[in-house]
Amino acid sequence: MILGGKTMKKVAVIFNGGTISMKVDPKLQAAVPGLSGEEIMSMVTGIEKFAEIKTYTYSSLPGPHMTPELMMGLSKCVRDLLERDDISGVVVTHGTDTLEETAYFLDLTIDSEKPVVVTGSMRNSSELGYDGPANLAASICTAISKEARNRGVLVCLNDELNCASEVTKEHSMHLNTFTSPEFGPIGVVDDNKVIFYRDNLNKQHILTDSYEEKVELIKACAGMDGKLIDFCVKEGARGLVIEGMGRGNIPPKMAESVEKAVKSGVVVVLVSRCYKGRVLDSYGYPGGGKGLRESGVIFGDALPGQKARIKLILALGKTHNIEEVRNIFEEGFYA
Repeated sequence: MILGGKTMKKVAVIFNGGTISMKVDPKLQAAVPGLSGEEIMSMVTGIEKFAEIKTYTYSSLPGPHMTPELMMGLSKCVRDLLERDDISGVVVTHGTDTLEETAYFLDLTIDSEKPVVVTGSMRNSSELGYDGPANLAASICTAISKEARNRGVLVCLNDELNCASEVTKEHSMHLNTFTSPEFGPIGVVDDNKVIFYRDNLNKQHILTDSYEEKVELIKACAGMDGKLIDFCVKEGARGLVIEGMGRGNIPPKMAESVEKAVKSGVVVVLVSRCYKGRVLDSYGYPGGGKGLRESGVIFGDALPGQKARIKLILALGKTHNIEEVRNIFEEGFYA
């Protein structure tokens, strides 16, 4: 499209449900899916001055309804659009409850220089201060920015840009809920312009169309034993992510079950339940990281449990060789 003698970039916007597409049902007195992509875009006033928009609908699902199968289908959809010469970038809407997991899934499975931006809203369209249109506008401005190229998948809400590999939802209701605890945002959208303050140097891809869904996440707590781990192994889990305490330590009875799981062929990845900092084999007491590492547990650096699970789902979809999986998690982070 040419507007005022200027060729407009085309952005594909994939609507994928979430609060951004919801309104309050008067009978239920609760928010439910109710807006089409076209209805949402009609509220993004003036965006036609910046980009030509092509809309697609992938789903109208709430965030908690997302699955690895749906994530993989969405990844394929995004990749197909990125291969088109007329598409400059892709924006994906998503429910915020699982937005960081899907964004990280896309980041690992998509290798393109074109911008991919995931967004959503914290308030539904029936609430005062509905933030969906503003988040969409900022995301589209990001998708057409040449500075946003080669940065992997970005998450854009509240005019802040965060890397999919770093971002997490830290508050259940605030508009600025999506933050990167370790390093802060990578950039901002100000006056419809995209400004980046740093690079994301730890880019990684797991290019596969397969995934292993039998991966569970267990959080370690004081006095916990190994019965949940034993149950998961009995039920056929192929991988386990353990959110340990502090530097990556767990109660001794839990450690016994972890060691048995590893010996039975289950891939176990250890991360910290702390939302800042990485795991390391610093402690040698029973249940400490030293013994867990020696038993074959893989260390997941500073990933939160939900993202480590996404990574393990894809790693096991790519390979069943435990040393290859270990390299996917530990290369560049551990000697």
